[in-house]
Amino acid sequence: MSRTVIEKRAAFRALHAKGCFVIPNPWDVGSARMLQHLGFPALASTSAGFAWTKGHADNHVTRDDVLHHLAQLSNGVDVPINADFENGFATSPEDVSTNVRLAIETGVAGLSIEDAEGGVLYERGHAVERIRAARKAIDHASEDVILVARTERLLYEPTAVTAAIDTLVALAEAGADCLFAPGVTRPEDIAAMVRAVAPKPLNVVMFRPGLGVAALTDLGVRRISVGGAIARVAWAAAIATAEEILGGSFEGLGKGQTSKQLNEMFA
Repeated sequence: MSRTVIEKRAAFRALHAKGCFVIPNPWDVGSARMLQHLGFPALASTSAGFAWTKGHADNHVTRDDVLHHLAQLSNGVDVPINADFENGFATSPEDVSTNVRLAIETGVAGLSIEDAEGGVLYERGHAVERIRAARKAIDHASEDVILVARTERLLYEPTAVTAAIDTLVALAEAGADCLFAPGVTRPEDIAAMVRAVAPKPLNVVMFRPGLGVAALTDLGVRRISVGGAIARVAWAAAIATAEEILGGSFEGLGKGQTSKQLNEMFA
């Protein structure tokens, strides 16, 4: 029996209240169903992974394309979906509020808002006002949707850990339920972020090999995502196989799942 939107949102909030969980990132309904089949309790969309399925670079899809994608994901699986909602597809707090309301209507259980646009960080005060607007939109809708606030600072300034922490604290005070700073990798920095935003949960994204789930859990991390990493691995396998075919060999075709296995998983 499929779970209702209300049930999925309640389950998602409960996940944030205990221990640490991994929330991998599908790029379409098929990959979402695959990850659900494997047993993950929640999933998060990936702006990059979805953009690649559309033949675009990351951050080059429209708001309406993403809203349609989120509705497909939410309706396609029984586990909660967290939306990678980029910068809210807006600059002003008022427009962020409008777009957050539209995202809520897709059935997502959570959504993340970034503090940058076109490779440029918003001034911290403006970023805070945008999160306040998102919080008010969720509260006004009376929906139990997790608001994730993320700062992109470490992607542009890898050593600016203190500034990133200060931003996370400000975003938490503005109403974010979960905090996120892509690019943090050192255990001591992760632990400092966990302490700074406590008791609210910190999400860490693993773009590449590094600390394992047990180590991140010991540091106090409550949520682990992987962004577009699984999509990148899938694309790499497809590209490698296609290059073998260009070279005259079909040996790579023997590495895939059988049609029977995939059909049984999706049945």
